[in-house]
Amino acid sequence: MPTEPIRSAPEERLVNLVVALLATDQGLTKDTILSSVSGYREQAAAGASKDALEKMFERDKDSLRSLGVPIETIGDYADPDDLREARYRVPTAEYSLPVDIDFTPAEIAVLNLASGVWGETSMSASARSGLRKIQALGIEVDAPIIGYAPRISLREPSFAPLQRAIEQARVVEFDYIKGGSDAAHRRRVQPWALVEYDGRWHVYGFDLLQNAERTFLLSRIASDVVVTRTSFDLTLREGAGEKALSGLRAVADRQRARLQVEPGTEAVLRLHRRAVGEDDTGCLVPYVDAQIFADELASYGPEVRVIDPPELTELVATRLRRARDLHTEAAG
Repeated sequence: MPTEPIRSAPEERLVNLVVALLATDQGLTKDTILSSVSGYREQAAAGASKDALEKMFERDKDSLRSLGVPIETIGDYADPDDLREARYRVPTAEYSLPVDIDFTPAEIAVLNLASGVWGETSMSASARSGLRKIQALGIEVDAPIIGYAPRISLREPSFAPLQRAIEQARVVEFDYIKGGSDAAHRRRVQPWALVEYDGRWHVYGFDLLQNAERTFLLSRIASDVVVTRTSFDLTLREGAGEKALSGLRAVADRQRARLQVEPGTEAVLRLHRRAVGEDDTGCLVPYVDAQIFADELASYGPEVRVIDPPELTELVATRLRRARDLHTEAAG
């Protein structure tokens, strides 16, 4: 009976891969990486097939490049187009700033603060690349410039276990609160893809209890995600991400709110960039989840007025009345 593969966090494996690729000038072959880098080595020792490990490595390369890590592929010197024995490395020059750029301690403090505020998934590749180079300077900042900093991240707590389950093709279980309901119901799902749409993360897959394909909003997952030992066919993941995004776009196309937004406000900055049309009666903003969109609109208070549809108008009004009542009770 084959040994159960070792479960290591994808983030840990990615860090190990970056360290290994930074440490080599000549580059490492795929075979060397799979047999020596922690995260792959344990999977190979536990009996994972070479094909599975190679697919994992290809996905990891794509993930790192999307995070702004420059992975260089070096072919045969005699025939650079021959990639059968390709070697991979992260060129250290990409982590160095030009020699004529200098920062004061106060400027370094501001940049370090910025890197602490924004979560990794919230930053552009260019921003991450710049911060890597700044951190490589090794300058210590003795005094903080403010007493505290907020933390901004676009990932939900369920993101990491779902990502691991997709990678391992494992069924997951979690409690989920459907829009318009206060009760959570158990879901048993084959997770096929994680996608970000309109600033929110969704998991797309097959709901085994409902016997249908479903898209779940991660912010509505009300429990820890349990990654089970039950597996599913890896090929089900192929094309799942684009299919999920197409479905979300179709929902948004059917659901458009007509809004009147007060000029010069935060609401204008946030809503107008998502608008698909505007006239004298207001701007049209597509949305996927009415409950969550109503939460957002209510948070703007008098800066936004919902013209249509009536159902969304009532959802926002309900939230504003609830806020009014809470303040009234607190004042009394």
